[in-house]
Amino acid sequence: DPSMLERIESCSTVIMDKTGTLTYGRPILIDVDCAPNMQEGDAVRIAAALERYSKHPLAAPILDRAKRDHIELPAVAEIGERPGQGLSGKIDGIFVQILGRKQTADRPEIAALLPAPQPGLECILVVDSQYAATFRFRDAPRAESKAFVRHLGPKHSVKRVMLLSGDREVEARYLAEEVGITEVFFGKSPEEKVEIVRAESARGSTLFLGDGINDAPAMQAATVGIAFGQHSDVTAEAADAVVLQPSLGKVDELIHIGRRMRRIALQSAIGGMGLSMAGMALAAAGHLTPVQGAIAQEVIDIAAILNALRMAFPSPELRADDREA
Repeated sequence: DPSMLERIESCSTVIMDKTGTLTYGRPILIDVDCAPNMQEGDAVRIAAALERYSKHPLAAPILDRAKRDHIELPAVAEIGERPGQGLSGKIDGIFVQILGRKQTADRPEIAALLPAPQPGLECILVVDSQYAATFRFRDAPRAESKAFVRHLGPKHSVKRVMLLSGDREVEARYLAEEVGITEVFFGKSPEEKVEIVRAESARGSTLFLGDGINDAPAMQAATVGIAFGQHSDVTAEAADAVVLQPSLGKVDELIHIGRRMRRIALQSAIGGMGLSMAGMALAAAGHLTPVQGAIAQEVIDIAAILNALRMAFPSPELRADDREA
């Protein structure tokens, strides 16, 4: 939406999703903490058997571990993955679930056996309604995340930077500290994200940056929504702009382009009108003939066009930022 180039400079609050935006979105399995009656290999075998039917970001690292260890996966029946209710199925007639810690809160027999929360992503394996294992993952922040966050205030007059995530508090706060964000919202559903973005947009112009399908409603609620990477047609349709290359540097470049375009457009409009008014005053005073006035107007129009064509050349601001980086 080209009009977002006019709005993006006025955004004083930047709201960012976590996974896939400030992080690479490629979690790595770093630990499997098993119950006493469960072996690590068995936990990986059961979890991978379920996860091969899921598109959740945590499915891939579990499947990678099973492939690396040459684990043969059993057949699964009655697969189900309802939003907010985890993944479930039956293996050899035994009911198996993969849940988040939040989803075990109403099951004290499982919650009491869980290990203490640690920084990082996790999922809980439940076999036959009994706690079986905790899988821990780590999704590293992008190399440019900290510099990008630090850059927003002095270079783009951003007053507030917020992290809005559906992940656990310990993981959201860990990443926020890593990249320098002080305002953190964690454990939020897509509906709650929308309400937060709407509330912030009512206070002032907001820029929302996200990459997943569940970020699409929040993008539409923001003053400007940017889809980070081309992961979904739904996200692309909801966003005002799509940054095809998953790089925060490209987002920074887009903000610079918007500010420069608006400034050059105002220069051309105000300068052109000012010169036209001056020409009309001279013509009214008898200092310009009709032919001279027509020629002068053409010169003014050409000057405005040439000024607008400056957008085709690299931005001096971006070159200065590259030197600072």
